[in-house]
Amino acid sequence: MSAPTSPSTDLPDPGSLGESFDVYEVEVTDDGARYYGELDGAREAVEQRLARRFRERGYRVRLARETGEHVLVATERSTAVEGVPWTNVALFVATLATTLFAGAGWYGYGLSAPGRLLSAWPFAAAVLSVLAVHEFGHYLASRYHDVEASLPYFIPVPTALGTLGAVIRMRGHIPDREALFDIGVAGPLAGLVATVAVTAVGVSLPPIDVSNAGGLAYAAQYELGYPPLIQAVAAALGEPLRYGDPGLAANPVLIGGWVGAFVTFLNLLPVGQLDGAHVSRALVGERVEALRYVLPLALFGLAAALLVFADGQAVGVWVLWGLLTLLLGRAGTATPLDDAPVDRRRKAVGALALCLGALCFTPVPIVVTV
Repeated sequence: MSAPTSPSTDLPDPGSLGESFDVYEVEVTDDGARYYGELDGAREAVEQRLARRFRERGYRVRLARETGEHVLVATERSTAVEGVPWTNVALFVATLATTLFAGAGWYGYGLSAPGRLLSAWPFAAAVLSVLAVHEFGHYLASRYHDVEASLPYFIPVPTALGTLGAVIRMRGHIPDREALFDIGVAGPLAGLVATVAVTAVGVSLPPIDVSNAGGLAYAAQYELGYPPLIQAVAAALGEPLRYGDPGLAANPVLIGGWVGAFVTFLNLLPVGQLDGAHVSRALVGERVEALRYVLPLALFGLAAALLVFADGQAVGVWVLWGLLTLLLGRAGTATPLDDAPVDRRRKAVGALALCLGALCFTPVPIVVTV
């Protein structure tokens, strides 16, 4: 039987895939093709080899098994945003609402004065801006390296912060370590710039009076632990982070800086698909996989130390993240198509980013005081 012909001049000839994937049938689709064949090697390795060839021609691929057959699905790549991203818009609007409600709690009037809800906009703007700058750092770096990425998806939750952060979704394979590094590091570095700016504004604004709100104000229910980065910004400006008068609380805009620092530290954990894993994988290669076992133990150890030496403060935070890193580690890290090492400049930037991430760490980030 003759070999099947390519459905498009843009796509690789099916016969040229025989070394990795012996094609016996090709099905044309609206945005690419489906190749049916037999594997010659492990699925992940074959997909990596074929992805290089297809990416050069403007396609992303994935290997699947359907009804007992191996299928290589080739789909046209596009970094353009087509139409109105309604899901992104809806999630942003929902997160704007939840951060306004959270801000009302930090300002001390909560739901008792719904007419003042919009007055909490500085808090919402501070939190959303650091998250948006972080994610658009990833997005722009992805576009630069011709990697498909979605616009940010914000995550609304009715908590004291109003959100669990934001994420972007990338499709296809990362072409090389340089792209993996740039995409991974761009978010934290951009977010750190926004964090410093928001912190500077927050500590410069006057404190708020929550004495009339009593125990209803979030400032009376939670105590935040400020990491060295936040403390350094406040010290440089000669502004306090806390006030002797129990009726006074730091301006809620400062919470945006705290969120930025905390999100940066967590994202730079070198495990799974977090930014720190992308940066570390680009810097040291597959050796980063060993951290998937070390990091959860370190976080559980931190929780145990806090239980013994800090009256159990913030134990739940690090137990939760210890469990999350166990799950994230099982997903593995991104594997670039070209595994050549990055240059010295990127190694220096990576070391700087990880050091700055360490300055965003505090062992007791938040404590419930009531």
